[in-house]
Amino acid sequence: MFLGEYSHTIDDKGRMAVPAKFRNTLQSGAVVTRGLDNCLFLFSKEEWRKLADQIAGAPINKANTRAFGRFMLAGAMEAEFDRQGRILLPEYLRQYANLRKQAIVAGLYNRIEIWEEGAWKKYSKATEKNSGRIAEGLGELGM
Repeated sequence: MFLGEYSHTIDDKGRMAVPAKFRNTLQSGAVVTRGLDNCLFLFSKEEWRKLADQIAGAPINKANTRAFGRFMLAGAMEAEFDRQGRILLPEYLRQYANLRKQAIVAGLYNRIEIWEEGAWKKYSKATEKNSGRIAEGLGELGM
């Protein structure tokens, strides 16, 4: 499981170190893709297969289903670790998430999110401000 929040640098070639405590779970392979809210998602291959199977099994006669499948699946790329524990974030994904030099790597149980540092701070601040309202809404869902 992935937990915690870490700050990492992206080098000129687009490589970023993944926190050492996350690498064991990702040893059998990882996939990076566009995430929601203009961040990137990094999944273990096992978790990626679960999500990809759900997306692929959704009815293709619905425009939103097709659009979401294209968004998540077409942008995905296998992430391979170098000897220093870094992965290459392709240019098109760095552009999508507006990643330049500094990134926040957030562990969210079954996935990792990679955020541009300023966007993460802005998002976190807004979420903290609205946490009571968000919690109430989740209560209506039985959480």
